[in-house]
Amino acid sequence: MASKGLKSKDKSSVFDHGSVEAPPPLRSYLCLTVLACFCPAHPVNIVGLVYCIMSRRSYYQGDYEGSRRLGRIALRVSVASIIIGLLIIAISCIVHFTTMEY
Repeated sequence: MASKGLKSKDKSSVFDHGSVEAPPPLRSYLCLTVLACFCPAHPVNIVGLVYCIMSRRSYYQGDYEGSRRLGRIALRVSVASIIIGLLIIAISCIVHFTTMEY
């Protein structure tokens, strides 16, 4: 009788321990934000670093969607910081090398 009850159940439900999904990968872009901190656009760099830290914190608290959103903001701010920094370097080089005193 007991074997009949076991056969009537689906075998996958017998060994089902709950479907646990793996968390999505962490994308906080920490390396890029740290690299952007070496560019001379410091207030923007700090904002990118703050968003990166907030992204990591929300990921470890289990808010994966919020972490992804904050990570994308950190990426955009870091790229903007690098572009602004390169523009500052280019403008300062142009000004330095074109203004020559005789």
